[in-house]
Parts: sequence; C-alpha cells; structure tokens
Amino acid sequence: MVDFDDYANDYERTLNDGLAISGENKDYYAEQRVRWIENRLKGLGAVVQTVLDFGCGVGTNILPLLRIDSLEHLTGIDVSEESLVLARRKFPDERVQFLHQERFTPDGNMDLAFCNGVFHHVAPDRRPKLLGVVRDSLRPGGYFAFWENNIWNPGTRFLMSRLPFDRDAIPIAPSEGRRLLRQAGFEIIVVDFLFVFPRQLSALRFIEPWICRAPLGAQYLVLGMNPK
Repeated sequence: MVDFDDYANDYERTLNDGLAISGENKDYYAEQRVRWIENRLKGLGAVVQTVLDFGCGVGTNILPLLRIDSLEHLTGIDVSEESLVLARRKFPDERVQFLHQERFTPDGNMDLAFCNGVFHHVAPDRRPKLLGVVRDSLRPGGYFAFWENNIWNPGTRFLMSRLPFDRDAIPIAPSEGRRLLRQAGFEIIVVDFLFVFPRQLSALRFIEPWICRAPLGAQYLVLGMNPK
C-alpha cells in the first residue's frame, strides 16, 4: 500500500489538483463532511466533546472539527510521521494532540471517531483490526463517522485515477462499508451519500438532504454507534 510519508509535503496541492474537476477544493469538502455529521449528531441529541480523527494525515479535517461548538479535545492519529509533523506545525492548538498510530492506546472515552477516505488504503485483512481500535476508542454510545469514496459514482472512480496516492487503493463499496462496521460491532444508524453536484451545478445542492439516501454522491457516510 502507499507510503504517505512520500506524499506529505505535496499532499494538499496534489489533492486540490485532482479535485479541481469538481470546481471545489479540499477545504470545501472537509467543511461539508464535518457540518453534515454535526447536524446528524445534533438530531440524535449527541454532545461531542472529545474526537478522534483516525488517519488525520496532514490535518485536512482538523479545522472544521475544531469548530464544533462543544469540542474540548481532539486527537489525530496517523501512520505517516511526516504528515504528523506538518499537522503539528499547522495546528498548535492546546485542544489538539497528534500521535503516531502505534503510540495510540484506545481508552474508551471518545464521543466521536471521524475517519475520511482512510480504509481504502488499508489492506482488507487489516481492516477488522483497525476498526476494532476505533470501536475501543469510543465510549458506550459514542459514534463513528466512516466516510469513504463511493465507487458506484463514475466521477469518483475518475478522480481516484487522477490521484497518485489513490491508484493502488482497494475501494470499499457502500454495502461493504456497512458490512465491515456491523461485523466490527457497530450499530448502524444511517448511510448517507453526499456531494452529488459539482460547483457548476451548485444551485441544485439544496436538494441533497432530500436525496442523501440514494447512492449518487461522490462519497458516502456510514454512521455507526458503539453500543457497549
């Protein structure tokens, strides 16, 4: 699988170059992912004070996560030390800590685990173990926001072919993502599909909340809960 230490310094530029065909950049998608899950959790009456960003990379999702009103502490973990160096430099916030994945010990106190586009870079035989780490990091009743690329969307497949760090990825279909979380012990709350319309059709984005159950979007969310 890809070594993200090799891409850390150019990751954001490379990602934005790939996303340019949609008319948006990485910050737009990061903000929308976090706002979507925040609204879902508010609807469930959940208060998010502690967050695990699993596979945080260089910190693409950190800033929107820090904007969660009730947030008190955020832990970002990753296997790429070079990416973590950059993330620490960008976010010297006292509420944030960054750890290498091997130095992270789950202690069952997180309200939310957030993961975007990580598991398609994980070998299939290692996915159950890492999902167990996520589960064990959550308190009973804590939530897991599992975001992945929707391989059923032709635009997503094209975009992944443009990104050098995605070319050897092993995609996870929405049905497979749901199955993986269920087998890892999560209770499935909802499966949503987001990012149907590129910027050129942004006037239609207001309908996405009404069509989010249709498998049309470029990414999907499996929202799971740790029932233990």
